[in-house]
Amino acid sequence: MLDEIQAVIFDLDGTLVDSMWMWKDIDIEYLGQFGISVPETLQQEIEGMSFTETAVYFKETFQIPKSTEEIKEDWYEMAYEKYAHQVPLKEGAMGFLKFLRKRGIRTGIATSNGIRLVEAVLKANQLESYIDAVCTACDVSAGKPAPDIYMKVAEDLEAEYESCLVFEDVPMGILAGKNAGMTVCAVEDAFSLDQTEDKRRFADFYIKSFTDIFDGTYEVLNARNDVFYSREAR
Repeated sequence: MLDEIQAVIFDLDGTLVDSMWMWKDIDIEYLGQFGISVPETLQQEIEGMSFTETAVYFKETFQIPKSTEEIKEDWYEMAYEKYAHQVPLKEGAMGFLKFLRKRGIRTGIATSNGIRLVEAVLKANQLESYIDAVCTACDVSAGKPAPDIYMKVAEDLEAEYESCLVFEDVPMGILAGKNAGMTVCAVEDAFSLDQTEDKRRFADFYIKSFTDIFDGTYEVLNARNDVFYSREAR
């Protein structure tokens, strides 16, 4: 899996850290303040969007009587303590990061989350010395499945796109990595099990945890090489 790889780029939520459990509760609580029930399709609709794009979606779709910046600030306040104290690394993640550091393989994070939450969880899990570059989808022109964020992190790491290995937990993220011309490993997460078929269809590899990489139990898949996805085409 790591042959000829110059850099490894991780999505954050559901991939490097186990955090997806809290966002469903935040959505329920936040929309509940306005007497709105969470639609069953919400996570699929906002998957891959940047923090700002998601706030815009909430404002326009649910007619939230707040500005986009106010919505984002509400979410920061609701999530910060959890990211700073309750969000753990995924199984085997630290061991894998240490392994990459020893091999001299550069590492980055490409996330749809807000930078303040990213910084909080990196500090809480003592990851700062293992991550060489961080980019949020708010830093580029379009969120996942557009390739922009992965291309930006690769450039920051001074790595060729085709020599990057991406780890992602949802189809939109996998497609973003593939659209950037990178190799992608899908990561199993409890909150995207219903999307496993698409994850396997788009990715090059599949792991249940990062320990699979060390014991050789990761799956090699037959990913399509012509992957392209436009959110507007849905």
